[in-house]
Amino acid sequence: MAEELLELDSVDTALAVFGNCDENIRLLEQAFGVTAVCRGTLVKLTGGDEDVRRARRAVDAMLRLREGGTPLEEQTVRYCIALATSGEEERVGELTGDFIAITAKGRPVRPKTLGQKAYIEAITKNAVTFGVGPAGTGKTYLAVAMAVKAFKAREVSRIILTRPAVEAGEKLGFLPGDLQNKVDPYLRPLYDALFDLLGAENYQKLLEKQLIEVAPLAYMRGRTLDDAFIILDEAQNTSPEQMKMFLTRMGAGSRVVVTGDITQIDLPDKSRSGLVDALGVLKNVEGIAMVRFSEKDVVRHRLVQEIIRAYDRAAAQRSRR
Repeated sequence: MAEELLELDSVDTALAVFGNCDENIRLLEQAFGVTAVCRGTLVKLTGGDEDVRRARRAVDAMLRLREGGTPLEEQTVRYCIALATSGEEERVGELTGDFIAITAKGRPVRPKTLGQKAYIEAITKNAVTFGVGPAGTGKTYLAVAMAVKAFKAREVSRIILTRPAVEAGEKLGFLPGDLQNKVDPYLRPLYDALFDLLGAENYQKLLEKQLIEVAPLAYMRGRTLDDAFIILDEAQNTSPEQMKMFLTRMGAGSRVVVTGDITQIDLPDKSRSGLVDALGVLKNVEGIAMVRFSEKDVVRHRLVQEIIRAYDRAAAQRSRR
């Protein structure tokens, strides 16, 4: 049985590490099978040798994030635990650099996982970036944040966001209103990200000036998109022909980000996904980056990770039958 005593540098630090009603400490106990006793600025960890070492490494990772300005929320603490479990806790320092953007409410937007960090770096360095992975990994939101950053820095003159109008098991064709009213439900996640980053008023002004365009993928045909930051969301629901059409719209001075989840294809013929096709066809093309997220990169509610794992297990069982 091992025992280790940690002394934190202040009461504020201790409160952040312990969490509300010691909820962060409870997460450490559950993850590593240790017992943690908190008194003032002291934490005593008791348990197996390796368990105590991992718990200590998780606390060290939490402290690094706090020093870098990242709040110690449940998802953040769970990620520190995952890194400590795999012996990668020292890499948490990579997440404490400069923020990407500031939301309309003044909240800094930073990568929360190493997968998100790699995604942002890929977008910065490449003309075309594919972000592929499960729901909740921040693929769309971070792409929009990078678009807003590039626009404000005058690296591009406009932002174009698009996605295919394919129903996820629902029929929306009988919605009332004109064409824009009918396609708005498909584009809502893109609106939400823009509202959060720009504020509704600024978004509306840029929209009226045609500096921001949010439109279904069909609207892209026949166009050349120069000096723009272009995002194709939900790309798993494109056909190979649509994907080729979209990628060849790219003009001079433009940057493209394609996001999607190949486990959530809503096409009648799932084998004909343009995203799956493009990942194979373009994998060796210079200037095109492909970043794959895993369930470790999920930054929504912790149950989203569990749901993804459960579906992955079920799919694996079906494939063995």
